[in-house]
Order: sequence, then C-alpha cells, then structure tokens
Amino acid sequence: MTKADPAGPVDAASSGRGEMPLRVISSLVLAPLAVITAYWGGWVLAAFWTIAAILAFWEWTGLVMKGDRYAVRAAGIVSIAFMVMSTTLAGHVALDLRANLVLAAFALLAVGTLVIAILAPRAQWIWVAGGLPYAGMIALAPLLLRSDAAFGFIALVFLFAVVWATDVLAYFVGRAVGGPRVAPWISPKKTWSGAIGGAVGAVAAAAAIAWWTGLANIDKIGLLALVLSAVAQAGDFFESALKRRFGAKDSGHFIPGHGGLMDRLDGFVMASVLALAIGMARGGLDGPARGLLVW
Repeated sequence: MTKADPAGPVDAASSGRGEMPLRVISSLVLAPLAVITAYWGGWVLAAFWTIAAILAFWEWTGLVMKGDRYAVRAAGIVSIAFMVMSTTLAGHVALDLRANLVLAAFALLAVGTLVIAILAPRAQWIWVAGGLPYAGMIALAPLLLRSDAAFGFIALVFLFAVVWATDVLAYFVGRAVGGPRVAPWISPKKTWSGAIGGAVGAVAAAAAIAWWTGLANIDKIGLLALVLSAVAQAGDFFESALKRRFGAKDSGHFIPGHGGLMDRLDGFVMASVLALAIGMARGGLDGPARGLLVW
C-alpha cells in the first residue's frame, strides 16, 4: 500500500474500530454545540461557523498547496471574516438594506477567491483558490438560512437531521449489510446498501422534524430530504476524491477520531449550499428558510 493510496480496506476497517470511541465522544460534543449555537443565533452562531470555515480553509490549503501558505491563508481568513460580518449585520438592519449586505458578502467571496488565485503558486492556483468558496459557504449557508426569523432555527435543525441521519445510517447499514461498492476507486468502503440506508434515514429524520414542528406537505419534505441526502453523499465522495488526489488519509487532525473538520463537514457543506439555493430561489434573500421548508 503506497502513501498515495491511503485507504486500503483492511487497514481502514481496523482503524475505524479503534477510533470508534473517539468518534462517538467527538460527535456527542460537536452535535449539541451546533444545535445550541443554531438556537442562540446572532453573533454566537456567526463565531461558531466563522471558526469552522477558517479551519476548513486551513485544512484545504494544507492539503492542496505546497510551499509557504502564509499569504494565502491570511487572505482567506480576512475574506471569511468580512463575509461573515456582512452576513451577520444583514440580520440587524432594515429590510431594504439587508439584500445589499447579503450581496456584498457574496461579492467579498468572489474578490477573495480572485486574490487567492493571484497569490497561489501558478501550478496550483485553481485548487488553492477553490478552497475559499468551499470554506466560505460553510459559514454563509447556515448563517443565511438562520437569518429567517420565523423558520431559520427549524431549517438548520432539519438540515442537521438530514445530514447526520445520512452519515450515521450509511455507516451502520453499510457495515451490517455490505455488498457492492459505489465507487471503490474513490472510496473503497462505501456501499450501495449504505447509500440507500443513509437516504432512508434522512427521509425518516426529515419526516420526524416536519411532524414535530407542524410543517405541511410531509411528502414534499421527504422528497427534499432525499435530494439533500444524495447531495450530502456526493459531497462525501468529492472530499474522498480530493484526499486521494493529494495522497492524504484525512484532511487534518482537529477532531479526535474523525480526522479533520472537512472530514465532518464534507456532506453538510454541499447539502447546505443546495438548501440555501432552493430557499433563496423560493423565498428570496429575506426568507430562505421559509422557501426551503414551506411547500
């Protein structure tokens, strides 16, 4: 097994068993923290997701970039900080100014990406610059969804439930049932049985959230959860392909038992971006969570 092929089936299984207690403990800490900050909202939520975005960008550059990363990381951190500031301020101003601040956040994301592309080594600029939109949306998507006063908290809980149910059920059903692999050249442990189990779990979790919060059209909520689950699993495959491309087993070592933060947020970032896009298309800049959940 070469270093560029970091995820052999036997070694991965043994490592997974040894790390399971750490994975459980980490999840028991991070999951409630995510829900509590989502409930709190405001600057507490902004601080939580700003830290997550900065750590993800730090991991991304460490994964894809060779040489001195100081200037690129500094530009990324500044961009993320100003994006989050603009987005958070949007929740505290009049409605006619809110759209301008949200658009300014996306403009800052675009400008920051351009600056990083200029600062990055010529041979790596596409990979390096791609890290800022990825990391930036880790913060912007949940913050913009939560900005909807009526449905923001429910939207984040719904999104957490869908992604976490997908992740947990895919893991346990895949291990219990086994069977054909989805894409063994990318991720040798992921099976079709796990993918289907994760999707079923996501639909069940979404239906439970819809029933608990009194949302109508549970059938459409379930279909939405199915789509978001598929996208979350695609995000998982994307990060697996990225790590395999650069010869890494984990994106980092921030979370005991899980590796890096990107290893935990790979499905969430893709699902949250799609959720935000659907919400904004249906509910506008001032009601993305309503647009996501009210059908």
